[in-house]
Amino acid sequence: MSASTTDVDVIVVGGGPAGACAALVAARAGLSVVLLERGPFPGSKNMYGGVVYPRILDQLIPEWWLEAPVQRWVTRRSTMLLTDTQALTVDFRSEAWGKPPHNGATAYRPDFDHWLAGHAEAAGAQIITSTTVTGLIRDAQGAVIGVRTDRPDGDLTARVVIACDGVNSFLAKEAGLYEHTDAKHFTLGVKETLALPKEVIDERFGVRGRDGVDIEIIGATGGVNGGGFIYTNLETIAVGVVLKITKLGAQQQRPEQIIAALKQHPAIAPLVQDGELKEYSAHLIPEAGLKMMPKMTTAGMLVAGDAAALCLAAGIWLEGVNFAMASGMYAGETAVEAIAGGDTTATGLADYQRRLSDTFVLKDHRKLRRAPELVLSDRVQHLYPTMVANVVERMFRVDNPNPKPGVRRILAQERKRAGVRRRDLLRDGWTGFRSFG
Repeated sequence: MSASTTDVDVIVVGGGPAGACAALVAARAGLSVVLLERGPFPGSKNMYGGVVYPRILDQLIPEWWLEAPVQRWVTRRSTMLLTDTQALTVDFRSEAWGKPPHNGATAYRPDFDHWLAGHAEAAGAQIITSTTVTGLIRDAQGAVIGVRTDRPDGDLTARVVIACDGVNSFLAKEAGLYEHTDAKHFTLGVKETLALPKEVIDERFGVRGRDGVDIEIIGATGGVNGGGFIYTNLETIAVGVVLKITKLGAQQQRPEQIIAALKQHPAIAPLVQDGELKEYSAHLIPEAGLKMMPKMTTAGMLVAGDAAALCLAAGIWLEGVNFAMASGMYAGETAVEAIAGGDTTATGLADYQRRLSDTFVLKDHRKLRRAPELVLSDRVQHLYPTMVANVVERMFRVDNPNPKPGVRRILAQERKRAGVRRRDLLRDGWTGFRSFG
């Protein structure tokens, strides 16, 4: 479809990080762009209890750290294993992370997304809010040429549609791009935001100024496979869990009960004590990586961000916003080139897949493709935390008059006590080495 017969050059559906970056790139290139957002403003629907890694913005918004609405710069990163009565933490600090160009930051997603969409609007994109896209418009050959909305006379046509409509994307499904929507591929993220004075947060977490802490937890979710987290904002902390949908549905505990149990753990209770509940929220997360990604290109349409299942859940690395921003940026670049070349067919848009494949977006997912299944396995979730914690406890315990046992002996004894078979330990170790090595 030619530019003269469409309403605009590009329609972006969804005002999250992927949509904002796609709209920003396309608008800066001089294209007419409309960004459609279901909420009253970009970011209004989001809950977020995590860390943003915005370094991809170096290419779009130089020195973004001078203006981005972040809460704290993450200068301390901890990974914690819990049993009912034990906690083992690997804790790392870096003063460098508190200085430009930084590494990660905690942020309120409504603020961050609204700020990022503001850059797209400043570049010339038109943002239309409180508008739900209800379907795709296709031409006689089946190519996507626009969207239908819930507004009166709300049909809107474009040369390229970029679907950034979130997890379990309605548009990707309608386009026939999604094949893997089984519940086993999703987790449910549930978060409480607790208010505490800044000086209390600083004291409890051992930080000062704008420095912040990111704690990721295994063994925090009872009988449900998943993980826990605690993040510091300026005057609130986010505490929550990520739960495998199939395991959650197979038992009776509700997510808020699992969070309550986490907050009562001896290692966690002192950190959250007296926190005033300000928000309780939940969000579906695409957790299976490559196993659940849709096709990301069809004639007239690209898919980016959570809609493309671009979320890296690999235990050590828990990332999503950076993949959303990068995929949105690459989708915008692809749309610009395809429109300039006069070819918005699937072939004309195929360079999008190359951009994803040649960068960290898909390289990281390919390298870590085995990690989500390993991290959420029953052994990692329910057997290894106890085995590892008991090994460390015995190593540190002074048990006079008995002599100190060797580490190999302790490990062998605790492996048997935890019910871990040697071949399973070796198999999981090899999978972990191939993934993280």
